[in-house]
Amino acid sequence: QVQLVESGGGLVQAGGSLRLTCVASGGTSSGYSMGWFRQAPGKERDFVAVINWSGGNTMYADSVKGRFTISRDNAKNTVYLQMNSLKKPEDTAVYYCAAGAWGTSNRFYPYWGQGTQVTVSS
Repeated sequence: QVQLVESGGGLVQAGGSLRLTCVASGGTSSGYSMGWFRQAPGKERDFVAVINWSGGNTMYADSVKGRFTISRDNAKNTVYLQMNSLKKPEDTAVYYCAAGAWGTSNRFYPYWGQGTQVTVSS
């Protein structure tokens, strides 16, 4: 059983940057693909980015491509999401870390963190 804990969210001005961190415990995350998803109020949870087990492959939602970067450090059981050029309101959401199989659908990920709020202000 893998437990995931996100951190690094907060309030940031449009155009600013944040780095989210997700730490896995209770088992190694190194064998899983790791994804980031986000959910805005009243909306579905959407795919943001995924990185495969080795870190050699990544995939991004079109809305964040070129602005966000996902990376991982398997020695630390940690995955990161560097978010630059943040936009209001589209980047404001609760961001979730997930562990599972490679893919963009929620159903590929059996393990989820509790989420961290990112709010982009003008």
